[in-house]
Amino acid sequence: MDDLSTTALVLIGFQNDYFSPKGILYDVVEESSRITGVVENTVSLLTSCAKHFALVVNTPIHFTQNYSELKNPIGILKVIADVGAFKAGSYGAQTIEQLDPFNNIIEVVPGKRGLNAFTHTALASKLKKHGVTNIILAGTVTSICIDSTARTAVELGFNVAILSDCTSSRTPFEQTFYCEEVFPLYASVCESDTFIKHWRGHG
Repeated sequence: MDDLSTTALVLIGFQNDYFSPKGILYDVVEESSRITGVVENTVSLLTSCAKHFALVVNTPIHFTQNYSELKNPIGILKVIADVGAFKAGSYGAQTIEQLDPFNNIIEVVPGKRGLNAFTHTALASKLKKHGVTNIILAGTVTSICIDSTARTAVELGFNVAILSDCTSSRTPFEQTFYCEEVFPLYASVCESDTFIKHWRGHG
């Protein structure tokens, strides 16, 4: 992915309910997020490369007050509904303030209300409209939203890379397992520093 002019950075889950200490689901990913440095490393990546990507997209998850979008939810979606996370207009649903300096670069793609950033959103059409052939993923939760979005991207014909230190999961073990054992089966995996150095070396 030397040519960032055909590469999109897709941001998933960078919302207060996951990353603010006041967030409803903060404890779910806190340990893994602290170890990987997901927020700090993603901000560093944006500082270095944001203007050079074909597109930087944020895909927040939002629900109505009564979670009417969810029909008989199970797993993490049931947890989200049970604890009242990511309600549209709430503090928890807001994008984390660390991304505010990049508001003029980041494009928000609304509609995500499940595990996959492509489902119920215009993400695929927006990527194709901008001539994107490569996708880099950053965010949380690695084992769920990152994985399902990455697999769909591959099936849609995109080259996919996942930044191991710009993602986080429910446990450090889960994060390591996905980055070392699962993602390499269908995508590239590297740390953000490696990506930045490689890009600068070919820029």
